[in-house]
Amino acid sequence: NDIIAIYLSNETINSFKEEKSIEKTKRNFKIIFEDDNIIVCYKPTNLVSQPDKQNPKNSLNDQLLFYLYEKNEYDKNSDFTPSICNRLDRNTSGIVVFGKNFKTLQDLNKSFKEKTIDKYYLTVVNGIINKKGTVKLFHKKDNEKVNISNKFIENSKEIITQYEPICSKDNKTLLKVKLITGKTHQIRASFEYIGHSIIGDKKYNTEKNNIFNLKNQFLHCYKITFKEKDNSLNYLFNKSFICKHMNKDFQNVLNFFNYKIEE
Repeated sequence: NDIIAIYLSNETINSFKEEKSIEKTKRNFKIIFEDDNIIVCYKPTNLVSQPDKQNPKNSLNDQLLFYLYEKNEYDKNSDFTPSICNRLDRNTSGIVVFGKNFKTLQDLNKSFKEKTIDKYYLTVVNGIINKKGTVKLFHKKDNEKVNISNKFIENSKEIITQYEPICSKDNKTLLKVKLITGKTHQIRASFEYIGHSIIGDKKYNTEKNNIFNLKNQFLHCYKITFKEKDNSLNYLFNKSFICKHMNKDFQNVLNFFNYKIEE
């Protein structure tokens, strides 16, 4: 029998009444899988997942909305707006999942939160790593960078990252990485902390060597696997999606290791 009172300004109330606008966007993404519920797509580097202050327009989310609008699958006056469910850094490429209806979006957000969608990355680090392992550290975001520690510090969260070496060459190691937790810059900061910074990473690569002349870190989300049995997407249980798309600079790195992304 509680009473909840919500006070809104006239400006806020009027904004609810405004007709949503949808702007034409240039399409940079590629579709890996689509059905009536979801879109699994490839996000290239140099594209933000969602609008921010520096990039208010033409985000991946904007492009996907316009894609649905053109197909008459999105009514801009609807109470519901489809959306992406996971994000990648601007300069990280790979798989992003988009929910097309309310129930799917709910279930996808729950699955990502509860870690019932496995996410796998490819990266290249400085130094030789000969065996697979798990990195457990503590993560605290500090403005545009994160602080990493091997013990708990105030307001920090535990982060867990699994990795497996594919091959090594010229003191560089190509790795498969699985995120157990998912925090800002988790992979980049964790590997820098253990002395194996990611090639091309201008923020966390303390060695600053970049033999591939990359403009940004080599980090690509190449695979996701659905592990949830009890929601609207149970028909995708144990199904994996692979992203072979990547820019030429990233492909050159894989060519250096003579490695191809396989199904």
